[in-house]
Amino acid sequence: MDALREAARRDPLGPAVEGPSAASGHAVAWSWADLDRAADMAALRLGEAGIGAGDAVGAVLPPSPEMLALLFALPRAGALLVPLDARSLVDELRRRLEGAGRIRLVLAPAGRIAELRRALPHQGVVEVEEVVHLPGPEDAVGPVSYEHLPVDPTLRRVIPDLEPDTPVAVILTSGSTGRPRPVVLTHGNLAASARGIAQRLGLDPMDRWLSSLSPAHVGGLALLHRAVSVGSVVVTRERFRTEEFLDLARRGEITHASLVPVMLQALLEASSGEGAPRSLRCLLLGGARTPLPLLDEALRRRWPVALTYGLTEASSQVATATPAEVRAHPGCVGRPIPGVRIRIATHPGAEVRPGPEGAPESQVRPGPEVRLGLVGAAGSRDSTGEILVRGGTVTPLAPSHGPGERGTVWMDREGWLHTGDLGRLDDEGGLWVVGRASERIISGGVTVEPAEVEEVLLEHPAVAEAVVVGLPDKTWGERIVAVVAPGPEGAWPDPERLRSFAGDRLDPGRRPREVMVVKALPRNPNGKVDLFVVRNLFADQPR
Repeated sequence: MDALREAARRDPLGPAVEGPSAASGHAVAWSWADLDRAADMAALRLGEAGIGAGDAVGAVLPPSPEMLALLFALPRAGALLVPLDARSLVDELRRRLEGAGRIRLVLAPAGRIAELRRALPHQGVVEVEEVVHLPGPEDAVGPVSYEHLPVDPTLRRVIPDLEPDTPVAVILTSGSTGRPRPVVLTHGNLAASARGIAQRLGLDPMDRWLSSLSPAHVGGLALLHRAVSVGSVVVTRERFRTEEFLDLARRGEITHASLVPVMLQALLEASSGEGAPRSLRCLLLGGARTPLPLLDEALRRRWPVALTYGLTEASSQVATATPAEVRAHPGCVGRPIPGVRIRIATHPGAEVRPGPEGAPESQVRPGPEVRLGLVGAAGSRDSTGEILVRGGTVTPLAPSHGPGERGTVWMDREGWLHTGDLGRLDDEGGLWVVGRASERIISGGVTVEPAEVEEVLLEHPAVAEAVVVGLPDKTWGERIVAVVAPGPEGAWPDPERLRSFAGDRLDPGRRPREVMVVKALPRNPNGKVDLFVVRNLFADQPR
């Protein structure tokens, strides 16, 4: 049984989702029974359109009642959901669809149908309102009614039972290369993720989650599935807007939200030194490394930040620290969530490539296995290496042929997912993420973690954001470069003075050789800094 069917049986008239329709913009308020029936009817319509077992269906939709219904309707039809960011331009959508392979159908609001059909002449494109039934404008005003009409019972008999290994979603993810890479998640993966996070954060049906991330991002998709599994109300908005978020929180309409660091930064700036609205109980922060100055400011003002580390191949979260744990150990992303194990594979030489002076090759030594947050003596702060993950949240369809390029995500023969991320475990089993192996810089035989250079640059009063990458260099193997952005009211910093500032605080081998100042760091639709674009900023720079 899927989570939505269970929620509808448990509390049929309870509120399930509130937010504007992606198609009409009218307010929608559905009960669990309403949502369950909408998913059933959508599954029936998809079946009538020839969508069946193993077919992939794209959905160009924001967080919305329609997307929530499709998340459960498509598996009931035997098909897979491929969520696509509704904010993407058609060229980006075409590129991502090509990365997903063959997609039988693309669903989108009527307002985008014409441009999508022009851009995708060989792709079936259908208005989402033909699949998901929407209430009319008259239902958007007056008291909310959670009436439910039972669906035709013959439909239930043709809906397949979901097994743990049934594929239900394909997330298109891209790393520093910018190339879309499909990751298939199963019914069991999403269910295990929902159980683990609900237990770690103590979630319950009284929670009201703002769906603040695109469902095309694994964090946004997992949020929807998790809320349904717990029975929490999902509050949807087309996109994250700072003032709207604060207004909802101050009125007590949301208690939880998933954010990326740039969203938290915007909230702190907009709230003018205020503490968190009283209704907020948890702001789950992930998707990118959180700068320590930002975290310190949030904790000083008592915003309930929960740090998390995860990846698409593990259905979002791998380790999570509750707000209380973050206050006790700022920067630690917490212990593995229940049902997940972490192991650290230490790399004494860390894939050192020959520089001008030459350097030895690395050796890999397996680290300790972590069960339920317990670590052995080797789990000290000095044992830094690649983070390996195992558990029910991990896709069984990860590549298993071994590592390719540096930082590749792959599965070994023992079922451990090699994440390409670097971290260490403290004596209490808490995970501290250092960076990505693919982002680690080897310059002149010196191993440099971008995070340590970024933290130094962030100490400068004129720098609000910083990102550090390595670029190919004939002399050094890689050279260290940095891109920084000033604060909204800050003075424009001088690049050479920033280099000098960093040079006074870093060893010679870790100093940035170039610093570029931009108005804002380039980001992808998920709010992460787009490293592919950052590297291209230096493509035409004179050496």
